[in-house]
Amino acid sequence: MSNGAERIDLHVHSFFSDGALLPSELIQRAVARGHRALAITDHADSSNLESLAEWLLRFLAGQGGDWPLRIVPGVELTHVAPRRIAPLAERAKELGLLLVVVHGETPVEPVAAGTNAAAVACPQVDILAHPGFITLREAKLAAENGIHLELSARQGHCLANGHVAQVARQAGARLLVNTDAHTPAELIDQAFARRVAAGAGLTQAEVEMATVTNPLALLARLPGRSKT
Repeated sequence: MSNGAERIDLHVHSFFSDGALLPSELIQRAVARGHRALAITDHADSSNLESLAEWLLRFLAGQGGDWPLRIVPGVELTHVAPRRIAPLAERAKELGLLLVVVHGETPVEPVAAGTNAAAVACPQVDILAHPGFITLREAKLAAENGIHLELSARQGHCLANGHVAQVARQAGARLLVNTDAHTPAELIDQAFARRVAAGAGLTQAEVEMATVTNPLALLARLPGRSKT
């Protein structure tokens, strides 16, 4: 982009779920921090998936072209039973949401066992967020299915980043750095994203992959006009 923006964050929350900001304010603050793309991925289960899709897509239809970055409509399936992940992910795509994130088995929340395995087995899932102590077998399946594993900048979720990085390296799985931001203070710039990746034990080349190459590749495979 001509303004030099380079940060890509594919996991943030607005007040459509438990975030603090309107989508407009969230996007404006991301622009100020040098983002070239942002995915709004509010928490969902069967109770609110359709409403979230309606609200977000209506917002993007009315205002989506007002900022110099790509805005991706998405969702984070959160604390749903593992057997519900595939049908809900498929429904999210049918509703027009381009990116499906699954709330993984973070070490700081009581996520149902089997969530990671169900997510990496589902072709409609794009990102397994903060997957905690993901197994090598699960990471290999993520690699086979083109599902990205998240290194999280969020307090608590980041505790397993080193393990995620190590297992992803062994499995050949793709990593990316997201914030899971719920407040303005939790958005980060590209320099901080690189520090998160390096802090997980990635090499310089792997840091570049996790903060630039892999997010761009994921954006490129999504439908819709790209501003990246």
